Amino acid sequence: MSRNEPGSSHTPVDGGVQSVASALDVLDCFATDPELGITEIARRIGVAKSTAHRLVTTLTSRGLLERSADQRRYRLGMHTFALGQLALERNTIRSRALPTMQQLQRMTGATVHLSVWEGAEVVYLERLLGRNCAELISVGRRLPSHCTSSGKVMAAYSPIFEHARTAAGFPRFTAASIHDTRGYLSALDRVRVQNYATNVEEAVEGYSSVAAPILDHRRTARAAISIAAPSAVLAGSLGATARLVQGAAKQLSAALCL
Repeated sequence: MSRNEPGSSHTPVDGGVQSVASALDVLDCFATDPELGITEIARRIGVAKSTAHRLVTTLTSRGLLERSADQRRYRLGMHTFALGQLALERNTIRSRALPTMQQLQRMTGATVHLSVWEGAEVVYLERLLGRNCAELISVGRRLPSHCTSSGKVMAAYSPIFEHARTAAGFPRFTAASIHDTRGYLSALDRVRVQNYATNVEEAVEGYSSVAAPILDHRRTARAAISIAAPSAVLAGSLGATARLVQGAAKQLSAALCL
């Protein structure tokens, strides 16, 4: 989606700030694709190829982008990676949640995720990989909220996040993915009743998860903690796993004093 297309979340800006906004638009393109060429970048952000080339050249000179092996495409550079690592290390929620995550991982042997919401997406701040679990979601990965347990549980306790996803739509990842507003709102109603959310092969076939919200003093979701495992493993212990995740989330909500 270019920034000029209907439904874009970008707000037009004036003057010299526009070049900064355009450079940030370029970086945003790499949130979904590891490598892109100038033509595709120009199409996505809605500028001429010459403008896209100038922006990419500037970002490359500062290490935020780098050329791919074939020299015709670009990818995020090491300076972007370094800044991302600093952001993670300095994130208060992540640092305080890590001991609880480690305890949960030891108790279950499953993969434990910590995530927050931004826009209409879930952003994964930390991941502790479980025993015999595939590496499906990396730190920093973004996913649409409707196909993850973390996304649904945060949306159930954040009207802004809920409405952002409704406006953005519901792309399908698997046959089990929520694909319309009615299904989405129904899922959130269930979450509010049980105070946890599940994802049964809605993002990746063969894998499921359960999440609980980390709430601030207004009972608005600020983050979520979740457990992910092969569907066959989680199906036999869903109730017990949900209670463990709920306990961890309650502990973090109190400890973080958000």
